[in-house]
Amino acid sequence: MKILMILTSHDQLGDTGKKTGFWLEEFAAPYYVFVDAGADVTLASPKGGQPPLDPKSDAPDAQTPATRRFRDDPVAQQALANTVTLDEVDTDDFDALFYPGGHGPLWDLVEDQRSVVIIHGFYRAGKPVAAVCHAPGVFRHTLDEQGDPLVRGKKITGFSNSEEEGVGLTDVVPFLVEDMLKECGADYSKGDDWQSHVCTDGLLITGQNPASSEATARALLGALSQVR
Repeated sequence: MKILMILTSHDQLGDTGKKTGFWLEEFAAPYYVFVDAGADVTLASPKGGQPPLDPKSDAPDAQTPATRRFRDDPVAQQALANTVTLDEVDTDDFDALFYPGGHGPLWDLVEDQRSVVIIHGFYRAGKPVAAVCHAPGVFRHTLDEQGDPLVRGKKITGFSNSEEEGVGLTDVVPFLVEDMLKECGADYSKGDDWQSHVCTDGLLITGQNPASSEATARALLGALSQVR
């Protein structure tokens, strides 16, 4: 079982002068779900190398058992520091795809045509694709084989407008994930703010927020077990 995880390479939070990147919990929790299930995990990013970490996700109040495990895991730290580039990814080599969130993906992965091609490659080969929190934004430009939005009519979730308002970034992000998914025709749903909420619709698995990261990863393994 081989799983590809794609992280952002973007570290600027719009025009605020502040840093962003990937959210540590949304990487660490799924990573360990996959590793503990015996998966061979490959990490990739647009630029390769060390992806930028959103500093807020490294704050004491954002820590979880998975993030603490990561901090004591030199093997995982080494893997994260040496992500391959998207140009090096061959979708035939993997069984499933997972996108951790953080605000970074809204600027780079959403618009990266290599990422779009990779998603198309997995989905059209019957392989599950998962994304959590802001990462469902990566479906913005993805299409099905008829040329319609990939998420149209699909049960999908992602970071809600109320959660974006809660972190004070509604006017900073390039678009709101909830609004975008609805505009693409998704059957969008959400749970309570900051509580775990996961949607599975065939090969697409999405989680609403950081609290959903572990459950999203487990749902991906569940989908993978049905298609293998």
